[in-house]
Amino acid sequence: MSDRPFRVLGIQQIAIGGPDKQRLRKLWVDMFGLTVTGNFVSERENVDEDITAMGSGPFKVEVDLMQPLDAAKKPAVHEPPLNHVGLWVDNLALAVEWLSAQGVRFAPGGIRRGAAGYDITFLHPKANDQFPIAGEGVLIELVQAPPDVVAAFANLPA
Repeated sequence: MSDRPFRVLGIQQIAIGGPDKQRLRKLWVDMFGLTVTGNFVSERENVDEDITAMGSGPFKVEVDLMQPLDAAKKPAVHEPPLNHVGLWVDNLALAVEWLSAQGVRFAPGGIRRGAAGYDITFLHPKANDQFPIAGEGVLIELVQAPPDVVAAFANLPA
């Protein structure tokens, strides 16, 4: 296997779904003290999500609290409750190219702008014959880290 031409830097986000995001807010905002930084609603993605955050600066981690707009429609953002994990990468395009060549399965949609404004793509949770490597049941989002995040992680001691 060739040298990996990108680095996974750290956790960018976790996305948690439930039938009622107010119950999620009670725990994550009221009890844990996370700050609500925005809201994202998408008919296409069947989601109404509150974007919250912990930490600050380049090490801030988003916690997205999601509920479906219609619980009977797909995607079902509340099933499973841990919807996905987002990982900062230093070069998203190279990551997708290299991982695809290694047999990693990506979800449909390709690289696109995500709710937080960064370029993103998703690894499929399930492998298939053509792409035998996947998230083993977990949807994984790869997120293009902005320059300040790349620099901050580069300055951490090894």
